[in-house]
Amino acid sequence: MSIEPITGRYVTVEIAGRPHRIYFEEAGSGRPVLCLHTAGAHSAQWRHLMNDAEITATNRLIAFDMPWHSKSLPPDGAEDEEYLLTTETYIETVLAVIDALGLERPVLAGFSMGGRIALQLAALRPERFSGFIAIEASDFQPAWYDIDWFDRPDAHGGEMGAALVSANISPYAPHAARWNTLWMFMQSGPGVFRGDLSFYTQDDSLIGRLGQIDTAQTPVHILVGAYDLTCTPEDARRTADAIPGATLAVMDELGHFPMSEHPEGFRPYFLDALDRMPT
Repeated sequence: MSIEPITGRYVTVEIAGRPHRIYFEEAGSGRPVLCLHTAGAHSAQWRHLMNDAEITATNRLIAFDMPWHSKSLPPDGAEDEEYLLTTETYIETVLAVIDALGLERPVLAGFSMGGRIALQLAALRPERFSGFIAIEASDFQPAWYDIDWFDRPDAHGGEMGAALVSANISPYAPHAARWNTLWMFMQSGPGVFRGDLSFYTQDDSLIGRLGQIDTAQTPVHILVGAYDLTCTPEDARRTADAIPGATLAVMDELGHFPMSEHPEGFRPYFLDALDRMPT
């Protein structure tokens, strides 16, 4: 029996003029690395890396649950509201957490919708960060599915979400890691995955901003799984080509959720990405 080195706490921040109680976990010391989870899931996707002693020896990994996700409950009075994430609210949330935790120019590591917002921040607020690791991130993909299926009275939204993302996990993923990844989506609150996908599949504003990212000031490294159907290697390469100086790595045998579906396979790519960031 052992106690993991990850510690969890809460911090209250103001977002859109309202207090939000945010749950976050951290492990390690040194350079701060703020880690963002995917749509419809939560910060436990990062747990394997946060338990990696080699990584945390020189990096302070911090992962938080977005509002409405897992332990970050909706704000008071939200029971009659529709949750719809926007680029503006997402940026405000990330910056509020940075301010509340006193992080000085952290590396921002996000995947899927977290990778998308990492690139938005690289374009709009680069001075707040030292570098960006955008995982399974691309400029834009419209939905090829009906997102309303994830918030219906006659369907289990969490199970619908898990069914959708199951095709985005590599066939090389270990069974236990695959199941744990799907379980995180099954835990999603009503309408939360749909609200995240509203941001991910409808906001194409990043396309026109990629060229203004200055990688000489804040490096951008993009990682993409070879088995990712939502953000394909071609999507990621197109995005990297639009950012002068950005670098790209295609991860063999990995899908859309590499840090949770196959942590051992993802580890060397993440170590390489950290090595590309300023210390």
